[in-house]
Amino acid sequence: MTMVNGVDTRGGQHCETTALGVLLRHEGLDLSEPMLFGLGSGLSFLYWDGKNLDFPFLGGRVKPFELTRKLATTLGLELRVRETGSARRAWENVAGPLEAGHPVGLQLDSYHLDYFTAKVHFGGHVVAMYGYDDHAAYLVDTEQQGGAVSTSLPSLAEARAARGPMTARHRSFTLTVPSGAPSPWTRLVPAITACADAFLDPPIANVGHRGIAKAGKLVRTWLERADDPRRDLPQAARLMEQAGTGGALFRNLYRDFLAEATGVLDSAHLRTGHRLYAEAALLWTETAALIARAGESGDADRLVQASAVLGELARIERDAMQSLSRLGS
Repeated sequence: MTMVNGVDTRGGQHCETTALGVLLRHEGLDLSEPMLFGLGSGLSFLYWDGKNLDFPFLGGRVKPFELTRKLATTLGLELRVRETGSARRAWENVAGPLEAGHPVGLQLDSYHLDYFTAKVHFGGHVVAMYGYDDHAAYLVDTEQQGGAVSTSLPSLAEARAARGPMTARHRSFTLTVPSGAPSPWTRLVPAITACADAFLDPPIANVGHRGIAKAGKLVRTWLERADDPRRDLPQAARLMEQAGTGGALFRNLYRDFLAEATGVLDSAHLRTGHRLYAEAALLWTETAALIARAGESGDADRLVQASAVLGELARIERDAMQSLSRLGS
């Protein structure tokens, strides 16, 4: 058996920030999950509906692993990423750091993991691995998945080798906090303004505040768009509230990050952003409830209401990010 000593196996709300917390706490840097999410400029929005999708997808964060890269850049961390098409080399890339006493982050398809009861393919799932024996790998996943968990070595290999949307080529990574790394508190403003600027000036119309406004227009059509409204609409609502988002499509996490930041920075712009994201978080939960009820009842009026709330959310989040962008002034 190979096991890294002293690993804090607390599970968080979101997979990538849970894994980041495990790796950084082992390096002596203990930050809250909202702080990791915010310093990684993790908040975003995406409305996606393609020919290969059974139903529209609403995303509330940046794409998988971008948060990790941004966090490493912001905090001056040494991020070592390894990818390979070889299953043998992929295992060596994990076993080496573990044997040297370092937990390892993995990006994989959660569908194949033994402990996942909801069998849905998601190739952007991230876990921390801290040990293995002849039969199983020992992982840290989110609190709702069990925190400290294990999966068979064949299931782990299958999850890492999976190909499809958002997957990576057996991606593994380690993080090191170098001596002389900047204090996280000195990096709050760059992280917040980078997130705000990306949200306010998205490259396409279905991202950022423009994407929320687009979702508000299209959500009215969801009963007709769905193959099975009683299945598809409640599932969309669950993904917004319960599928590792921390609630309210990641807005709870960002609200709590901004609240923590107000304890460090005295800024009216920051307080305004926090107040507006506290309001937005409640409205996202309301939106999810309306969408779920529309699917369960077939009542199109619920989607008309959801449309109006999303229109208001587009305005609130635009105003919040405009205020937060002024932190750099």
